[in-house]
Amino acid sequence: MRTSHTRRAAGDQLFSGAGLLLLLCATNLQGCAGYQLGNRSLYRSDIRTVYLPVIESDSLRRNLGERLTEALIRDIELNTPYKVVATPDADSTLQCRLQDDRKRLLVETRTDEPRSLEWGTSVDVSWVDRQGQPLMQRSQYPVPGAALAVAQETSFVPEAGQSVVTAQQESMERLARQIRIAMQLWW
Repeated sequence: MRTSHTRRAAGDQLFSGAGLLLLLCATNLQGCAGYQLGNRSLYRSDIRTVYLPVIESDSLRRNLGERLTEALIRDIELNTPYKVVATPDADSTLQCRLQDDRKRLLVETRTDEPRSLEWGTSVDVSWVDRQGQPLMQRSQYPVPGAALAVAQETSFVPEAGQSVVTAQQESMERLARQIRIAMQLWW
């Protein structure tokens, strides 16, 4: 009885050793024939750094540009192989301008109290390399100097404890995610 337990333990070690060997072989093959594993295959390999100046805002509401800048830096650094730097001599420059923000009533009570509202934001985005060539192309025929328009709407319910500030933050995080996704390679 003791020998079968010993054989099983030895077999488990052999299996885990074979699994480790297989994993090492797979990671060594990732560079062969141009294949890449993970999120690196979604992004340009010739770009390593991104310069992102503080996003300018045409809104009368304060600090929306700064909040979007923070959300975008966090999203790019967590989910892409790119590093956001503070100097304009980076491999690329990501320019954004917050164009519009609006609050709209969706549902109200019989006494005209707001039940559900919607917060909307739109941003123009342009991503270029050092030579000024656009990197964010969503069509077969790129238009020089054209910016990508990104918009986001977020609904919130004041009675549930949500506010304009929570809706704005959620909108900034969603905008950052949309901009990061637009930075992926066009298949």
